[in-house]
Amino acid sequence: MQVPSMRILVTGATGFLGSYLSTRLAQAGHTVEALSRRGGGAIQFAPDLRRATAWEPTAGPPPLEALEGVDAVVHLAAEGLVGRWTERKKRAIRESRVDGTRNLVTAMASVDPRPRTLISMSATGYYGDEGDEPLTEDSRPGRGFLADTVGAWEREAARAEALGVRVALLRTGIVLGRGGALRRLLPAARLGLGGPMGSGRQWWSWIHIRDFAGLVQLALETDLSGPILVASPAPVRQRDLARTLGRLLHRPAWTPAPAWALRLALGEVSSELLWSRRVAPRRAQEGGYGFLFPELEPALRDLLGERAD
Repeated sequence: MQVPSMRILVTGATGFLGSYLSTRLAQAGHTVEALSRRGGGAIQFAPDLRRATAWEPTAGPPPLEALEGVDAVVHLAAEGLVGRWTERKKRAIRESRVDGTRNLVTAMASVDPRPRTLISMSATGYYGDEGDEPLTEDSRPGRGFLADTVGAWEREAARAEALGVRVALLRTGIVLGRGGALRRLLPAARLGLGGPMGSGRQWWSWIHIRDFAGLVQLALETDLSGPILVASPAPVRQRDLARTLGRLLHRPAWTPAPAWALRLALGEVSSELLWSRRVAPRRAQEGGYGFLFPELEPALRDLLGERAD
């Protein structure tokens, strides 16, 4: 079925996910615009953008003219989690998500007609350290800084429902692409140092970037709403991801990184490496999405290409 072309506004359009997604949406025939700290300079980083408007998410609502005539908003802008979680870093993480989303929804309330759809980034950090327990969209939230932040982030996005806007919340796992988490894992793996973190038994829920973009399109082009887990149906234990990556790079993957050493070196953010979140993308599968890369090894082969040799 041919999907009508939409005018889509993307925040965070110059980042790892946003630039890739903007290209995929443009290739699908949609008109893609951006709200970006870079303003018009965002087009240098995401050349498929039709227009880019300057916006600092924590400073206040975006310019209303950027939202006029827009069919849907994809909200990805957020402070990165990488780096030691000092109080200043944690404040930036929370404010970029919670205050930034509040400011966006405030602007949406002030335009007429409003965008019909808000697709808002979220994260599997919504859940706690749940061991081997399979997690779905209906599972209980976790506790702690990140889980509390993600919960507040989702609540701010959900405020748009009172405006008559359909809201989808993308609880996204580790996105594997030619950037992001994989780029950070590769240097150690190429040196043969990409072994288990802690016990290595913790579940890592991951997704190929092409499937990430595909699930955003599913949320845009269907009537799905509420939380949607954006992850492969085949999560892996961290040690198995390390071994698979090592095998493809022809490197050993046995050198461990003890949990105590990770906590000492990284502080609170080490929980994101050591906690176990085994999510099952139930709503995506019920919505008819066919994963391009449901299994880890083909996904890594696709991303590494000739660079695996």
